[in-house]
Amino acid sequence: MSVPVAILIGLSMGAVFGFALEKSRVFEPGIILGQMQLRNFHMLKIFLTAVATGLVLLAVLHGLGITKLHPKATVYGADIVGGLLLGAGIALAGACPGTVMAQIGVGYRDAWFTLLGGIAGAVTFTYAEPALKPALLTSDTGKLTRDVVTGVPFWVLALGFAVLLAAGLVALERWRPWRQEIGPDGDGQAGGDAKRSATLSHPARA
Repeated sequence: MSVPVAILIGLSMGAVFGFALEKSRVFEPGIILGQMQLRNFHMLKIFLTAVATGLVLLAVLHGLGITKLHPKATVYGADIVGGLLLGAGIALAGACPGTVMAQIGVGYRDAWFTLLGGIAGAVTFTYAEPALKPALLTSDTGKLTRDVVTGVPFWVLALGFAVLLAAGLVALERWRPWRQEIGPDGDGQAGGDAKRSATLSHPARA
């Protein structure tokens, strides 16, 4: 594949991803903060749906021999510390690396500071990597995957997990319907909270 074709494919996939992200409202700070505070689960539903869909596609492609898997080595220290830092950053900023560009696109001015902070963090990590490598970036387990551990073919595990995720998503949607989660104004839980408060205060208006 030539470089221009790869760039074109990357831009096309990014445009589709951005469109889906905007339409799902997952990029909204209210939705992100609501998920981090466990006040709504709209973001979790979207992400788990993407994971389940990806598992089905990978199961088909890998099962037919069309594509191969290239898992990264398991690095517990980096996964745990990096996950905690990323989660704290998302909770503080109301954005994540995948949503900040969408926020900039729709006009959130503070998203520019989130983007600059992400770039500064990446540059800092580049210089700090040699010092961090012995403690956090060294793996003794290698590429540890469930199909290797269990001896079950990947496509079987992928389809099985996809079914479990689908069942969990159905239960989650029944418990917290997405229309209630996203609120009447499409800005997260705040609108839904306000509506419920008004209903409780003035039952006659319901």
